[in-house]
Order: sequence, then C-alpha cells, then structure tokens
Amino acid sequence: MLSTQVVNLRKGVTIEILSILWMIVEAAVATSSGLQAHSLALVAFGADSIIELIAGVILLWRLLVEMNGGSLSQVKRAERTSSWVVGVALLLLAVYIVTSAAHGLLTHSSADASLSGLALAVASGLLMPILARAKKRIGSEIGSKALKADGSCSIVCAYMAWTLLVGLVLTTLFGWWWLNAVAGLALVYFVVKEGIEAIQEARGVPDT
Repeated sequence: MLSTQVVNLRKGVTIEILSILWMIVEAAVATSSGLQAHSLALVAFGADSIIELIAGVILLWRLLVEMNGGSLSQVKRAERTSSWVVGVALLLLAVYIVTSAAHGLLTHSSADASLSGLALAVASGLLMPILARAKKRIGSEIGSKALKADGSCSIVCAYMAWTLLVGLVLTTLFGWWWLNAVAGLALVYFVVKEGIEAIQEARGVPDT
C-alpha cells in the first residue's frame, strides 16, 4: 500500500505536468496572438507564461527527486534550489508587472486582444485558480514551501488574465485605459512578498 506522502507526490507531479503543458500553450498562443493583434498586453502575458513555465519545470524536478527515492539531503537540496528559482521567478513577475504598468500609464495604452487571446485569458482565468489551490494544498501536505510558492505564481497568472479581460471590457465601455496598469500595480506587494519568502526559505531563513 502506497504511503500518503507518495500519493501526494504523485498528485503534485500530475498537477505540475498539467501546469507545464498549459504554460507552453499559453506562452505560444499569447505571444503569437499578441504579435498579430499588436497587443503589448498579450505579448507580456506570454512572457509571464514563460517565467511560470521555468518555475514549473524546476518544481517537477524537485517532486520527482523525492518520488524516485532521493535521499533526505537530495530532497532538501532540490527543495532549496526550487525555492530559489520560484522566488526569482516571482520577483521577475513583479518587474514585469511594474514595467508593463509604467508603459501603459506613460503611453495611455489600454487592454487590447484578439479573439484567440481573449479565449486564452478566459481559460487561464478559470484553470489557474484550480491549479493554484492544488499546488498550495499538496505543498502543505508534503512539506514543500517551494510548491506552495509556485501556487502563488499560478495565482498571479489567473489575476493577470482576469485583469486583462475586465480591463478590456471597462476600457471599451467607459474608456478606462489606466485600469489594467493600476490593477497590476495593486498585485506587486503580494508578488514581491511571496518571492522574498521563497528566497529566504532557500537560504534557510526561518519564517517570522
């Protein structure tokens, strides 16, 4: 009979594989749609997906190390490495949000998307919260703060998808071109906080 830890590890591997596959689709569709529609918002969304894809790959590796019987020291080393990568990924996401918001505010540019881009944003907005909850739950069960931090990456993805959609609707209806930028900036504190906590975990700094 499989132990609870092994069952949870397998669930984590499955979740990360699904996340990686979706990030590949998201990055490809968002980037191509953004270039065709001349939409900076969608191209930036694709860049965000690539950052999350890197974090997902390193988390998959960390889970496989433990699932395949890695020693305690190997698992701890994989956890620290994963925490570093996810922490840096979150900080890069914060830089992306600030840069994108600053560009939007300075150029008075608004949300812009093709039909394929809008469909992608809807799908991401629905799927990523599910993946985020699963990552955080499984991360808690197996004792992986790196996996929980990766769940925060998924939350960011969902948030940006919905702000893209809401921003497009409200800009069309009321001319609120600044909404996407302001909504993105409201997320920066959360993203930076999660990123710093992940890096502190990698460095062995205890939670305060």
